[in-house]
Amino acid sequence: MRFFALSDVHIDYAANEAWLSALSARDYREDTLLLGGDISADLFRIEETLARLRDKFAQVFFVPGNHDLWVRKGDGLDSLGKFERILEVCARLAVQTGPMRIAALRVVPLLSWYDFSFGQPGRELKNRWADFRMCVWPAGMDVVEVSAWFLARNVVQPPLPGETILSFSHFLPRRDVLPRRIDPAQYFLMPVLGSDGLGQQVTKLKSTFHVFGHSHINHVCAIDGTTFINNAFGYPSESRFTRKELVELPVG
Repeated sequence: MRFFALSDVHIDYAANEAWLSALSARDYREDTLLLGGDISADLFRIEETLARLRDKFAQVFFVPGNHDLWVRKGDGLDSLGKFERILEVCARLAVQTGPMRIAALRVVPLLSWYDFSFGQPGRELKNRWADFRMCVWPAGMDVVEVSAWFLARNVVQPPLPGETILSFSHFLPRRDVLPRRIDPAQYFLMPVLGSDGLGQQVTKLKSTFHVFGHSHINHVCAIDGTTFINNAFGYPSESRFTRKELVELPVG
């Protein structure tokens, strides 16, 4: 069995949809896919995409991203309600959202949200970041409470003797997993990229590998004994820094 990583497929774009349609229905029948969020804001398209991937892979693991939790007027639910709906979809399709041991490897999906521990948002970010308009949290929850709510749902247990931990999330677990080549004009986005609390969970897990998405900047780096891997599909316009392909994880 091979393990592949992918995130941020943003299936509403025609080019991304075409890529998914062309993905082999035979080559990955014995393999596992870790899908790190941001399929679509449309619940039907999330279900459709997960069902198609479930048909192509022996096993699919999924954590929602921020776009997946956007809600619109008339949806009749807030973002946590939509999250629960997504979990129901995953359960129905046998898409894994919790930890699972596969031979000597334990796959650990980690739910998360940003909490401004990477920095405080400035005026430009507050005006431009769509989550601030498209995500609706119950009883006026702020992002710190939202992040804590998701992190509290994770099962964080260090590896048993001889066990390898492969964890994954949508958001970034630490700031230094970003490559140095980032355009300084994009630094204003830092507060909404991830959380230190997520990084602490990865450290506690002693993950050998951690896969993440969200930043749309593909990068691999090793820090403190963990190899961090970002393989975002991204938007069609981002072909300069997204691979537009599955990446096999070196876990064998």
